[in-house]
Amino acid sequence: MTLILILLIALIASALWAILTRSLLMSAVGLAVASIILTALLFLLDAPLAAVFELSVCAGLITVIFVSTISLTKPITRDELKQQTKNRIKRYWYLPVIVVALFIILGYNLAVPEPKFFASYAELDVRNVIWKLRQTDMLGQIILILTGVFGVVVLFKEGFNNDK
Repeated sequence: MTLILILLIALIASALWAILTRSLLMSAVGLAVASIILTALLFLLDAPLAAVFELSVCAGLITVIFVSTISLTKPITRDELKQQTKNRIKRYWYLPVIVVALFIILGYNLAVPEPKFFASYAELDVRNVIWKLRQTDMLGQIILILTGVFGVVVLFKEGFNNDK
């Protein structure tokens, strides 16, 4: 119990470090440290599958993406930022409308199964939990991943157009 409290305090401290530091790179490192501490907490709380996902995705992949993105960006002036914002609003005004429409359509069409409090071990298999009991969560993850991919494409597309 003492180890868990120490890890929780370290988790809060690293999260505050990630939020309060002025350097984007140090903020990404602070987020990775918080993710590693959360992984240790998940292992201690007997959630090894969640801990492995946390370590591989959040501490590993996300940190690499953040550091690479920080290294690819350059500071811009306020006037350039205002002009870019105006251009993006003109070009992509319809995207929030599409996202809201998709959420409304999916919200009406997805049937959420009733939770079972006493499930058999066969029903607690990872495949059954992910694909049968947690379909909405998986759909949300897929939408988030596709949104990130779309954001990266837009970011690099504008960078290539400015070089011409």
